[in-house]
Amino acid sequence: MSPVSPRARLPHLVLSWAAVLIVPAISGCEKVAAPATASEIQVVQGNLQSAAAGTVLPTPVVVRVRSSDGSPVTSVPVGFSVQRGGGTVEPATGMSDANGEVKTKWTLGPHQNIHELLASVPGVDGITITAIGILPTDLIVAQGNNQSAKAGTALPTQIVLRIIGSNSTPIPGIPVSLSVTAGGGAINPSTAITNANGEVTVRWTLGTQQGLQNIQAAALNLAPIVLSATGT
Repeated sequence: MSPVSPRARLPHLVLSWAAVLIVPAISGCEKVAAPATASEIQVVQGNLQSAAAGTVLPTPVVVRVRSSDGSPVTSVPVGFSVQRGGGTVEPATGMSDANGEVKTKWTLGPHQNIHELLASVPGVDGITITAIGILPTDLIVAQGNNQSAKAGTALPTQIVLRIIGSNSTPIPGIPVSLSVTAGGGAINPSTAITNANGEVTVRWTLGTQQGLQNIQAAALNLAPIVLSATGT
């Protein structure tokens, strides 16, 4: 077999180098898609909830940032600001995730019925999210009224008082004060804050005299209630 001369190999080498040069040139012509632009915010969950005023809503608020074609937009800052009713949100700002979503917990203010939260993105119309704060309407006796015990001793069952709102919703965080109005004795504690069940629990020790004894409980502007016990 006769050897191939260097001059014969030259056209092949030229073609090979041309192919190497053409490939990068072609790949460099590929277009990179522009990042999506935010054009709308929508509520995913958490609108029109209700909870006791001053407490955290049971469901976190979630909003989604979308582009003009409806696709989610990621890495966009979303701000939340309370517009009505007081209260707080945590966090107050966040970046949209891969689904275009941001989540926040909303704690209602303690004194208002109507609450509003604004979610906003730079350059996009904000949206308002609404919640209802349930306010206290009644102070009631949950247990312990009309007991009897030896005069000068503690009643066998502790007194439990409850503050409720509409639909018997328990209202936490409300101070309740108690005072002896007849018969002497003592209440411990004489002031307490309602817990998550809207309740305070106190111990009533009767005065040393026998017969009917009374205490009074009061909270906010609610109608006070009178409890009775008998010293034997």
